[in-house]
Amino acid sequence: MLWIPGPTEVRPEILAECARPAIGHRSAAMTQLIERLDPHLAYAFGLAEGSSASLGVHSCSASGMMEASLRGVGKRVLSIVNGAFSKRFAQMVEAVGSESTTIDVTWGAGVDPALLRKVLEEQGPFDAVTLVSNETSTGVRTPIDSVSEVLKDFPNTLLLVDLVSYIAGAPVDFDANGIDFGFAGIQKAFACPPGLAVFCASERYMASAREQKQRGWYLDPVLLIEGHKARKTPATPTTPLYYALAQQLEDITAGVTLPEAEQHLRGKEAWQARFDKHTRMLERTDAWAKSRGLELYPDAQFTSPTVSCIAAGSIDVAEFCAGLKERGFEISNGYGDLKGKTFRIGHMGDHTEEGLESLIHAMDEVLGAPL
Repeated sequence: MLWIPGPTEVRPEILAECARPAIGHRSAAMTQLIERLDPHLAYAFGLAEGSSASLGVHSCSASGMMEASLRGVGKRVLSIVNGAFSKRFAQMVEAVGSESTTIDVTWGAGVDPALLRKVLEEQGPFDAVTLVSNETSTGVRTPIDSVSEVLKDFPNTLLLVDLVSYIAGAPVDFDANGIDFGFAGIQKAFACPPGLAVFCASERYMASAREQKQRGWYLDPVLLIEGHKARKTPATPTTPLYYALAQQLEDITAGVTLPEAEQHLRGKEAWQARFDKHTRMLERTDAWAKSRGLELYPDAQFTSPTVSCIAAGSIDVAEFCAGLKERGFEISNGYGDLKGKTFRIGHMGDHTEEGLESLIHAMDEVLGAPL
């Protein structure tokens, strides 16, 4: 069973949706399929009542939408870098021909709001700030509101947020947190097969995007948003994944994926219960690590509800992962410079607390009795 930080385990019922017969992407059936998504994506992005933000779905990876987000803003971009994927965001700024300025934060921590303000004041103006809300490489969650609160004093600077391993695992609160463009793949806390990206754009982001003269085509955010609103995808979509996502979203909203005692919950309450489950799984993983004399890699205030990155100490991580795989469980070694120094557990999506206990039992078997 996959306990890596994504792709994560997918329920058989969701995999079965991918086996539905093909449909024409200009058919009434496709229109109906797209219309199944938005009411539930509004819960996932935490849209405020009466929100003017626009939702969208595209047949590409989250990395594709990371690039797309940059095609809708001006050329001066400030990137908060505190891990491998926020570094990728900064590299994409340069790849699309924009000017990249970075705030390099120690891995394991989130950005200091005072430092962010200082850079904005002294090196701005910037057209946008990029943020990875949940660094899958380090298990670091940066509170989005700590960034958006600073940006309130810089109204011409848009906030672009990678929500890849965060959305569907924790509340996004798109409007309340002042996000202008948020995006994610569906293979993490949504617990679907990879291959689709979901995104949400504010009105002011769309106004900015329409002013940009070279947005490309396949990743043009305006084309994608307008196509989604018209229920006509610009290019042929991966319809099997639309079916999978639609069913999963409906199941989450209907409480199907919750523990039995909570399956009566519906709508916003069901989504909040899903978020609460992720928090409990983080707390249980942290308690297990402490029982082994280990610590989570991030500073305590920045721990992720979906990905626990654990400092390995004297554990041979490769051997540990191999022992777990022999027992039917797959976790991840550390990422990049943290390989061999940390290991990562993706306790997200449709994983259960009972399943986590089984993983913990297997980890204790591999490591031997705790001291």
